[in-house]
Amino acid sequence: MEAVVATPDLTNARWRKSTRSTNNGNCVEVAFFGDAVATRDSKDPAGPALVVTPSAWTAFLASVRG
Repeated sequence: MEAVVATPDLTNARWRKSTRSTNNGNCVEVAFFGDAVATRDSKDPAGPALVVTPSAWTAFLASVRG
């Protein structure tokens, strides 16, 4: 099973930051699509995004919480 997927068109993505984020600039933003989840560095919105499957995103969150 592939965890990283082809990057969808992110032009109209609705990026979100955690409500626990502060204004220190060290944030990661996330955008959800039907078959993909994209993350990017909030300091570089025009920069690259890492795009993974929803199941890979769920596994990542479970490991971070654990």
